[in-house]
Amino acid sequence: MSINTKTDFNAIIRERHSVKEFDPNIKISHEEMLKILEEATLAPSSVNLQPWRFVVVDDEKQKEKLQNLVRFNQRQLNTSAAMILILGDMNHFDYAEEIFSLAVEKNTMPQEVKDNYMMRLPEAFSNMSQQTIRETTLIDGGLVAMQLMLVAKAHGYDTNPIGGFERKELLEALGVDTERYVPVMIVAIGKAAKPAHASVRLPIERVTSFNHVDKVVGEPKKS
Repeated sequence: MSINTKTDFNAIIRERHSVKEFDPNIKISHEEMLKILEEATLAPSSVNLQPWRFVVVDDEKQKEKLQNLVRFNQRQLNTSAAMILILGDMNHFDYAEEIFSLAVEKNTMPQEVKDNYMMRLPEAFSNMSQQTIRETTLIDGGLVAMQLMLVAKAHGYDTNPIGGFERKELLEALGVDTERYVPVMIVAIGKAAKPAHASVRLPIERVTSFNHVDKVVGEPKKS
């Protein structure tokens, strides 16, 4: 499904809600899943280094490995078409040459820009702390996660972002290198078993100020 109009986009962002229980009979083919993830990776990332990696858990035996590792999210695990583990690759700079070469080949980056990047970025990354790389990687992972949920809605599916899971143990259960990869979140995906509950948001005036922080961004109101 493609998004053709502003109305379609407005519907997607307003109708997307977190779903706790899915129709267990609905499956997503690997072909469609790859299409959804491909569209999700159109999200931006720092220097376009795309640090996100995905582990799609849609096999029931693989799901069983996660039963005791997703805390209070067993309903999503047991009923979703898939649990998509989004990871951040701490070594994502290793892909710079491949990414920038492809950009030159596709005429989206001049050769001299690539050469400049490849001359300056290695030193910049070597001077970054692991904490800084981790924080940047998690930010980029959050961007692709949100795009994934919107793309899934455009394809007619529902999602639930999950942060409550045993992070190191889950990575180990799936054979993921816990030194190289940091978990961003899990996104459960499928078709809602029943209409999702709507949620409220604070008035935009309560969370926004222009040019300086004032009373708008402050203490919560007393009920």
